[in-house]
Amino acid sequence: MNGLKTLPELSAVDGVSAYTPTSLQLSALSTEIGDIFGKESGYSNLLFPFRRIVPSPYKDCLNLDPRVDGYPLMSSPLPQTLIIGAYIYFVTNLGPKFMENRKPFDLRQIMVFYNFGVVALSIYMTYEFLMSGWATGYSFRCDIVDYSRSPMALRMVRACWLYYFSKFIELLDTVFFVLRKKNAQVTFLHVFHHSIMPWTWWFGVKFAPGGLGTFHGMLNCIVHVIMYTYYGLCSLGPAYHKYLWWKKHMTTIQLIQFILVTVHIEQIYFMENCPYQYPIFMFIIWLYGFLFLILFLHFWYHAYTKGQRPPKHMKNGMHNGISKNKAE
Repeated sequence: MNGLKTLPELSAVDGVSAYTPTSLQLSALSTEIGDIFGKESGYSNLLFPFRRIVPSPYKDCLNLDPRVDGYPLMSSPLPQTLIIGAYIYFVTNLGPKFMENRKPFDLRQIMVFYNFGVVALSIYMTYEFLMSGWATGYSFRCDIVDYSRSPMALRMVRACWLYYFSKFIELLDTVFFVLRKKNAQVTFLHVFHHSIMPWTWWFGVKFAPGGLGTFHGMLNCIVHVIMYTYYGLCSLGPAYHKYLWWKKHMTTIQLIQFILVTVHIEQIYFMENCPYQYPIFMFIIWLYGFLFLILFLHFWYHAYTKGQRPPKHMKNGMHNGISKNKAE
């Protein structure tokens, strides 16, 4: 910490100036990042080469963001890693074994509450993302993280943490599959998505809660409002299925989501002098969005262009892919 406090104040144009930190200051920063995993951890050596040193007035971003201190699960990545590990073990091993000689649980009423609860939460998170930046000043281009303690910046921090926490709530998607013996839905892609989202978002919240890296989170909340509304109506029973005529548009909505995420995040590679503080996060978001864009295009091609059913692992492996089994 002391090494970071010695960073000099620099005159800057538009708040950014060229600066080459000393080896002592780099060592102090690397040590501070490493403290989050433990002093013997080598993770800081993996993170450090990919982040961009940004001088005053953005030098506060060199620290782990102190504004998330005290938030649940934010003290270390270890608690979330244990939770995610337990989730993977349950949905791939313990759960199926437990249900092997048992009848599927009837969770219809619980799923109605769960699905519409996620809808309400997603609406709230969308509103918070909008009011903390995306509808109140963000340019949808080079939007950097505001590390101040202004009401707007703190509101964005809360929105980011809530989105991160919501990913743990959504682990129940897979738990419900297992308890209802819909094991065909528990594919690698499904489990991978539900595991990697909270794990990677921990780093986003801890280092960069705000800026252009939050666009995909806000967009995902909007899509979840639509998708979990569909699931909720399905859970209400056959009497409500007549209101689900828009099911065929769900894959299109998800395709649009991944296209927008990929195009938006690619901007950073074509903008000159964009001082976004953690470019590695942009690459991770782009890679993830592009991967799922390809997977959904593959699904779309087989299901709608060639008129063929896609491979089973594709149909069931999509994140929140529309399936009859979701609502049964």
